[in-house]
Amino acid sequence: MTAFRHLLVDLDASGVAVVRLNRPPVNAVDQVMYREIAQLFEHPDDLGAGMRAIVLVGEGPHFCAGNDLDEFASMTPENGVERMWRVREAFFAIQDCPVPVIGAVHGSALGTGLAIAASCDFIVADREARLGLPELTVGVMGGARHLARLAPQPLVRRMFFTGESLTAAELAAAGAPIIITDRVGMLAEARRLALRIAGFSPTAVRLGKQVLNRIETMDLRAGYEFEQRYTVRMSGHPDSKEALKAFRERRPASYMPLGRVTPDDAS
Repeated sequence: MTAFRHLLVDLDASGVAVVRLNRPPVNAVDQVMYREIAQLFEHPDDLGAGMRAIVLVGEGPHFCAGNDLDEFASMTPENGVERMWRVREAFFAIQDCPVPVIGAVHGSALGTGLAIAASCDFIVADREARLGLPELTVGVMGGARHLARLAPQPLVRRMFFTGESLTAAELAAAGAPIIITDRVGMLAEARRLALRIAGFSPTAVRLGKQVLNRIETMDLRAGYEFEQRYTVRMSGHPDSKEALKAFRERRPASYMPLGRVTPDDAS
């Protein structure tokens, strides 16, 4: 398993990895940590055999309180382009990770922390966790487009322009698709959902992750046609018939080891 400076990894026998952001005191992300996030989520199978799903959580009292402010202070138009590229690579590595990623959010998830959480497939959060975009308070931009995956545009603008954070419970009440728990049960609920994912065909889950990423920005007709093409392709895989047979026989399915999951075309 690859060693990381700012990430802690625990992979269990079920194929569920708990990845902890670990840069005390508030898990603020610097350039080294951005590189490590990109590396881990681009290549999750390097963590160990049988990877099925990842739970992403913060070590200590916070999920992630944002970008390292010292790096913002030293950013210029000359060095900023590469730095921002590193940031994007980290966020999109999470979103495009071959296996599903569940964000487990507690404490603060601000700026970069909010974007990391929003890059996950879905979020389980302590009801008292605070999510926000304090970018204007520190003289930068960013995060609004990621927040738009969770909140309607007027709320995105309110949070951006005011810099005021909301609790996870308040965001959920405004329509954000966040699973709300208490602090004690947050990680357990995220792991429960990850274990449920791990129980499905690993080939189908990885293919499904690719399909969902592709159709997110498509219109209804094009997106559904895209899904149907992969329904047809998956029908030729033994796991497809095994899933149906096990469902009818009311027994656990016995799936094959991970197979080829790369789409044959980009159409």
